Amino acid sequence: MRGKYYKWIGFLVLLLVLLMGSILAGLCFGEIHFSFRDLFELWNGDPEDVRLNILRQLRVPRILLGLIVGGALSLSGIILQGIFRNPLVEPYTLGISGGASVAVTTAIVFSLPALYGSFMLPVAGFIGALVTIFLVYTLGIKRGKIRIQTLLLTGVMISFISSSLMLLIMSVTKSENLHGIVFWIMGSLNETDPVLITLISVVSLVVLGITFLYTPILNAMRLGSERAIQLGVNAGQAIRVLFLLSSLLTGMCVSIVGVIGFVGLIIPQLMRFIIGSDFRVLIPASFLGGGIFLILSDIFARTIIAPNELPIGVITGIIGGIIFIAVMGSSKTAKTLE
Repeated sequence: MRGKYYKWIGFLVLLLVLLMGSILAGLCFGEIHFSFRDLFELWNGDPEDVRLNILRQLRVPRILLGLIVGGALSLSGIILQGIFRNPLVEPYTLGISGGASVAVTTAIVFSLPALYGSFMLPVAGFIGALVTIFLVYTLGIKRGKIRIQTLLLTGVMISFISSSLMLLIMSVTKSENLHGIVFWIMGSLNETDPVLITLISVVSLVVLGITFLYTPILNAMRLGSERAIQLGVNAGQAIRVLFLLSSLLTGMCVSIVGVIGFVGLIIPQLMRFIIGSDFRVLIPASFLGGGIFLILSDIFARTIIAPNELPIGVITGIIGGIIFIAVMGSSKTAKTLE
């Protein structure tokens, strides 16, 4: 038993080391490259240096946003996989990203950012996500009880409807709106508003702490809802709280950075493959792993075709798909899914 805990601690320490390495790489690499020595000299040099402003105003916010959003999406994924008892469920399966995308697309078409400011995009996205959460949750309740499969199927159908609405709007809108719509849909970490970054950071860390308190219940629910009830676990209440927390967290992420797929699916799978299925280590490992993955993906997006930038959703889709195929092809994961 003690050896297992040592293994968990060692793995989490390794993730922290990898996270520090990812942060340093994010500061160094970009259209303008910095060495470690440059970073030290700039941080202790002239505060009016343009290169220092690049670090403080552009790269540091991107890295922080990548860490928090990657961790939040991965955390949402591990929560949903726990309550649905299905390792193939991810945050976007429930249609939350679809609802947010429709709302943001509508805001762009009606030129709301130009009229009221750029903050209208995250506001519209969050409202769309909230409406979707309300629909999925309302339709998933029958006679006061949450039906897991109904929640999942409702989310999938809302996702299909949202995709169709998106195509309809894009087919009739002006050509000058298409670039903004497509770039937002494919995700970006360009948001530098300190208020939004602080807000999503605080919310993500609070949800992480609350979720960790539910680890005994999530571990019990691995045996099934009925078995969990026999063990004295209030599965219905836990599912309700965790579903709402993960949905709101996903809605916040989508409203700020757009649609960044695969993070909530790939990282929990990878962590489960490496360290096992115990949520006591799986939750913090998934949060750290998601942050590392998104920071590294953003570095690739910024440097592959520099000075141009690829949407980060393209990178996460390609890298995430390759990792997913590799992990799913292993015998260990195959046994988990059987």
